[in-house]
Amino acid sequence: MKPMTEQHLAILRRHMVEVIDIHVDLAEDEIGKSKLDPHLRAALLEAPRHLFVPAQIAAAAYQDSPLPIGFDKTLSQPFIGALMLELLDVAPGDRVLEVGTGLGYQACVLAEMGAAVWSVEIVEEFAEGARLRLGALGHDVDIRVGDGSRGWTEHAPFDRILITAAAQEVPRALLDQLSPGGRMVIPLGGKEVQQLSVVEKERDGTIDVRSIIPVRFTLLETIA
Repeated sequence: MKPMTEQHLAILRRHMVEVIDIHVDLAEDEIGKSKLDPHLRAALLEAPRHLFVPAQIAAAAYQDSPLPIGFDKTLSQPFIGALMLELLDVAPGDRVLEVGTGLGYQACVLAEMGAAVWSVEIVEEFAEGARLRLGALGHDVDIRVGDGSRGWTEHAPFDRILITAAAQEVPRALLDQLSPGGRMVIPLGGKEVQQLSVVEKERDGTIDVRSIIPVRFTLLETIA
């Protein structure tokens, strides 16, 4: 069988986004809207998801399911990844901290949306792979290896923070690095029961947490 062309991949990307559209419409009661933000939708149509998974499963990159990327980690189901970015409500120029780079797909979508992105990854091999992939696409994303629960104080504060692994509670350091008026999206809970949650920091420092839908993520790894 001959390899897929860019035209084939673009068709698969469009199909993926159309399936995400269906999920968003069905989840209107939970997320408060029935359509993706057009800016996010356009970024999803541009970001080459197949480049952010191991080469041997690239043909499955646009399927409506999570995909293994190594080290017992996965790239989230397209709908869940898109929902997290929808809830994050990113505008061009926003300073975004991502905790859990993986191989760089969510950072790629954020960069396509015009955000300035800093990303922390605990697995060195992932961080290096993400740097190579994002750099090849011309995206200027700063990535470092470390404990994401500690954030990245040198570049704080951040307008938005995206955490791609679950925690029992919001890490204090990340709350401290969130700008007043800022927003964070994080799966909250233990190994078995988690809620995708939106954390908002009011101008007076008050913290508001909203649960959106049940999810299942790997737990956030930290360094003692």
